[in-house]
Amino acid sequence: MLQVDTVTTLRACLRDWRGERIALVPTMGNLHEGHLRLVDTAREHGDRVVVSIFVNPLQFGPGEDYERYPRTLEEDRAQLEARGADLLFAPPVDEIYRRPLAESTFVEVPEITTILCGASRLGHFRGVTTVVAKLFNLVQPDVAVFGEKDYQQLQVIRRMVADLDFPVEIVGVPIVREADGLALSSRNAYLSPQERVRAPQLYCSLCEVRDAIVAGERDFTALCRRQWERLRQAGFRPDYFEIRRADLGEAGPDDRPLVILAAAWLGQTRLIDNLQVP
Repeated sequence: MLQVDTVTTLRACLRDWRGERIALVPTMGNLHEGHLRLVDTAREHGDRVVVSIFVNPLQFGPGEDYERYPRTLEEDRAQLEARGADLLFAPPVDEIYRRPLAESTFVEVPEITTILCGASRLGHFRGVTTVVAKLFNLVQPDVAVFGEKDYQQLQVIRRMVADLDFPVEIVGVPIVREADGLALSSRNAYLSPQERVRAPQLYCSLCEVRDAIVAGERDFTALCRRQWERLRQAGFRPDYFEIRRADLGEAGPDDRPLVILAAAWLGQTRLIDNLQVP
């Protein structure tokens, strides 16, 4: 597996692969099985698999965990090599952002970036779409693979690709979970042992709402309110718990398909999860 950290060397490597189908997996590193499942999916969709590892400062707000976000490049490289990736692009910040962040050009998707995670993490999705747009320009992939755990992020990227006519197929990969249902996340490492025991309650709440909808419950507001209170009693600080259409529009009783989305703090760790209702 090749490893490069500059735009010049990245483009030189990719030049020899033009004509083959290139699949891109953008990550922030500290890889777990969920990320590696993305690499496996990319291999199914492309002849060459490029993985980026870049902890993007533009998508972290003031007081968030940019400085302490886990950086495990050597371990990540070994896992990617074992999984058959062809190229790892791991640039420093000044290679991606040549100007101070406040002076940089950015890409912003309206409307669906101001709800859910966007309501509490102002500017987060602007950082995501900007760096993903830059990676698409640099790698020029035929396909890009993203996890469905960040469901809102996936929809935002799909919207950006459609609006800006990027010639990139976007593939979503289902959430990978621990045996007790907790969605895999690099931030799970922040949980204390006691918090880790309680963390699967978020997934349990999603499952209860899904089962109620399938059974015929149509009072979405009451369903979400009950789970909000249940999470609060279990020691969580809920950020949001909502039922939306699959396109993230507001859901009515007769809408299908649906997605149930939740975010909550447990101690100092912010957990997100979602569950789709066919």
